[in-house]
Parts: sequence; structure tokens; C-alpha cells
Amino acid sequence: MPAVDRAILRLGAAEVSHGEEPGARGAIIGEYTKIAEVLSTDDSPRFVNGLLQRLVDVRGLLG
Repeated sequence: MPAVDRAILRLGAAEVSHGEEPGARGAIIGEYTKIAEVLSTDDSPRFVNGLLQRLVDVRGLLG
């Protein structure tokens, strides 16, 4: 995994996990997907999107 992907995922995971507005999570995921599209590999946007979406899906189970 590229280092830039790890950095994007760290920030995105923190923001979707500790963000205040549940309705804004889709926009947050979209922003980090766009960042991955610009800064990383061709496969990274789909990976970042999928992982952050899964984190939102299991958010209630984590704590």
C-alpha cells in the first residue's frame, strides 16, 4: 500500500469516526476519494472509498 494511501486513510478514518454529522459522511468519503484520485495510483480511489465506507458501516460496532 502506498504511503500516501495510508495517510489518506488515517485522516479519513478519523474524520468519519469522530465527525459530528452523520449526513456529512458521504461528502467526507467523496473528498478523500478525490484526494486519492489526484495524489495516488489508479486503484487507490476505489480502495479508499470502499474502506472508508466499510468503516462507516461498522462504526456502531466499534464503540
